[in-house]
Amino acid sequence: MSAAVRPVRFGVLGCASIAGRRMLPAMARVDEVTPVAVAGRDRSRTEEFAGRFGIEAVVGYERLLARDDIDAVYVPLPTGLHAEWISRALAAGKHVLAEKPLATTAAEASALTARALGRGLLLAENLMFLHHPQHQVVRDLLDEGVIGELRSFSSAFSVPPFAPDDIRYRAGLGGGALFDLGVYPLRAAQLHLGDDLAVAGAVLGHDPRHGVDTGGAALLTTGTGRTAQLTFGMADAYRSRYELAGERGRIVLDRAFTPPDDRPAVVRVEHGDGTVTERTVAPHHQFALSVRSFARAVRDGRVRPDPAIVRQARLLDAVRERAVTTTAVPAPAPEGAC
Repeated sequence: MSAAVRPVRFGVLGCASIAGRRMLPAMARVDEVTPVAVAGRDRSRTEEFAGRFGIEAVVGYERLLARDDIDAVYVPLPTGLHAEWISRALAAGKHVLAEKPLATTAAEASALTARALGRGLLLAENLMFLHHPQHQVVRDLLDEGVIGELRSFSSAFSVPPFAPDDIRYRAGLGGGALFDLGVYPLRAAQLHLGDDLAVAGAVLGHDPRHGVDTGGAALLTTGTGRTAQLTFGMADAYRSRYELAGERGRIVLDRAFTPPDDRPAVVRVEHGDGTVTERTVAPHHQFALSVRSFARAVRDGRVRPDPAIVRQARLLDAVRERAVTTTAVPAPAPEGAC
């Protein structure tokens, strides 16, 4: 990057775990951005958090948004708070990179993207896996016709239970497995099957202790008859994969959403004759790639929101509307609870 181009100056709203574990370290790897400050509600916690990264601590989200040395904000707040604080950030003239999902409803997502477009600001959803080149390798294989005509897509993303007090078990803040994990298979289905997906049916497992869904499944179709079978959960063994089935074979991608930063990714092709071939993809830091993509879009004035944001929100709405609700195994209660 030319020395004459000023890096995008970032502020962070909240001291969320993902900001500390992933995004601020990613920003440190990217020349195109400079993290400036983090805002929190508790002074001591915010100062401790900011000190780990050598940036300024600000008490109060509003104070950070009012600063003129902040070009963009990263929003890792709970999903249920996204609409309010994204809207405030846009009103303050800041570009916004928000954790997924962008909003809890399609109506909110549509309103926010329209607001960003009207103000000439970039609003992006941080589905960082999309920036890893392993998915382009999959697209190239499809274009080369190695499995023939694509017939179906299947994907699973699940993790073991979180700590009992984890924010993802709080219904009032937009918790639940669909928002936290289901967004990944849904977005991957859009990536490979296109933008005319419709939800044919769904199941959500409801945790009566916390009032959130802890897992589920969805069946989607396209206008041409292709199907997507998706599963997700936060009370299961770890899975992070997808598979594309064609008339002459399958493409399989393990660690589809969480590829290690320090090891190559492997795209496996299972041919119809029983042979298997693999394509290796060099290690990449997908969080840094997401940050760099956002910063370059800001720098280049490419601020039109991705239409997939609203399509994704509509699919989430449709999954909830079509879902049959079952009773899930309750998440563990805190020790000492009665």
